[in-house]
Amino acid sequence: MGQPGFRRAMGHFSLVVALMCTTCFQVEGLPHPPATSPSPMMERMVEQAYDDKFDNVDLDEILNQERLLINYIKCLEGTGPCTPDAKMLKEILPDAIQTDCTKCTEKQRYGAEKVTRHLIDNRPTDWERLEKIYDPEGTYRIKYQEMKSKANEEP
Repeated sequence: MGQPGFRRAMGHFSLVVALMCTTCFQVEGLPHPPATSPSPMMERMVEQAYDDKFDNVDLDEILNQERLLINYIKCLEGTGPCTPDAKMLKEILPDAIQTDCTKCTEKQRYGAEKVTRHLIDNRPTDWERLEKIYDPEGTYRIKYQEMKSKANEEP
């Protein structure tokens, strides 16, 4: 039924609201607590988190199998068919890059870094084509190269 991450977040949200509501009953002699509307931060977290249903995709298998990797790249370029996980990636990638992956789960953030580093270091031609589509200013590549050069300078 679609969005397990969203359902899980809504379950946590419902629990928080239920706990907050238990404190809403006025205790004799004490003022009534403030309204129990959800905090704007909690609403943003529920609305903005990317779906985590593909968080357990084996990235090493994709990166180490030429055929699989090429299929993902073709999907992202719009020149080939997309698997369900590649389609979701293609849909969220522009937003993830624009927001510096702030809506990503930890696994998604780790996976994004792993894949982009692999492409930059091992498949620069593929990276350049994808970069023109998704990050034309080269923001991620520049950050990565600066970080890599600093790491190489350290003793």
